[in-house]
Amino acid sequence: MLERILKQNLLNGIENVPVVALLGPRQVGKTTLALQVAEQVLNKKSVYLDLELDTDLNKLDDPESYLRRFENQLLIIDEVQRKPDLFRILRGLIDIRKRSGENAGQFLLLGSASRDLIQQSSETLAGRIRYLELTPFSVLEVLKTDRLGFNPEKLWFRGGFPNSYLATSDDESWEWRNDFISTYVERDIPLMGPQIPASRMKRFWTMLAHYHGQQIIYSELGKSLEVTHPTIKSYLDILTDFYMVRQIQPWSGNTKKRLVKSPKIYLRDSGILHKLLNISSFEVLLGHPVLGASWEGFVIENIIVQLSSKWQYSYYRTTAQTEIDLVLEGPDNQVWAIEVKRSSSPKISKGFYTACDDIKATSKFVIYSGSERYPMSGQIEAIGLTEFLEMLG
Repeated sequence: MLERILKQNLLNGIENVPVVALLGPRQVGKTTLALQVAEQVLNKKSVYLDLELDTDLNKLDDPESYLRRFENQLLIIDEVQRKPDLFRILRGLIDIRKRSGENAGQFLLLGSASRDLIQQSSETLAGRIRYLELTPFSVLEVLKTDRLGFNPEKLWFRGGFPNSYLATSDDESWEWRNDFISTYVERDIPLMGPQIPASRMKRFWTMLAHYHGQQIIYSELGKSLEVTHPTIKSYLDILTDFYMVRQIQPWSGNTKKRLVKSPKIYLRDSGILHKLLNISSFEVLLGHPVLGASWEGFVIENIIVQLSSKWQYSYYRTTAQTEIDLVLEGPDNQVWAIEVKRSSSPKISKGFYTACDDIKATSKFVIYSGSERYPMSGQIEAIGLTEFLEMLG
């Protein structure tokens, strides 16, 4: 069992606000973590409902009457997006329980759809709810549990979904990812609203894998799938809402240079990326054209999930191809420029120095596949991924 970094934040949320929503993709371990944390909440029993089960879903035919039976208990409601009208009822129940002196730890909601998607179909719980996202295993989580035996290449190749990373072999990991993708497009996405033919969504997802680390060209994808530009955008938003894709927006600071304005696309889990591209072994990955982009995405996703909410992230690219892979802007006017290189002896292009001047970077890093930290020309530091993540933490 790997210790999840989010565990303490989840416990703090339950102890301080009436409702905590723990969101993230399916099969990422939300239920396991919720039940673990519920055992540590002092002076409260917990009740668990899984809205994927008809028996539990039917209990909420009259949700107000049912839920009012559990005063001073923590109610854990799994797959809450299956019951979007529940939020209106929760708001009233929270206020009733608050008047009786119960200010925190009333409801723990688990969902496989994004905060924005859930809020579209709910009354606001502003001031009453805290949103947390559970991601697949990160480098620091795996390192913390297995520091001596940690193999970052295994995590990069298989991805961080627990059943994929912890599988008994690469072949078992491959089969799990294959089943996961099929289930997502055939059952999970349609179950949560969008009615898109499974074959089309899987094809679109595979096409996105070829755009990993690039700006998407809607017209090219639309032509290939024989759908319109807005339809392609809606498909992309669906995979983003269900935590499969990350769209990184371009830097929006002041500069006289012409900037690329479209988002950069990454598949959030490297194991899913490799499955969609039919990369069946680490040796195949090492010889594949996607190698550099895959490593870049793996590094960037690990950085973003480690960031506190006080930081903002973007990428920088001009029409002249001057580029920074990741720009981090911190609460104390920090502007960090990050270049990602797979090489063990990274070389920096002139364009990176120019881009750092454009954004007035206060710190410049090259994250590479080695572990030694050393200075480079132009006040740039070369640093390994693990040390950089520990520095962020």
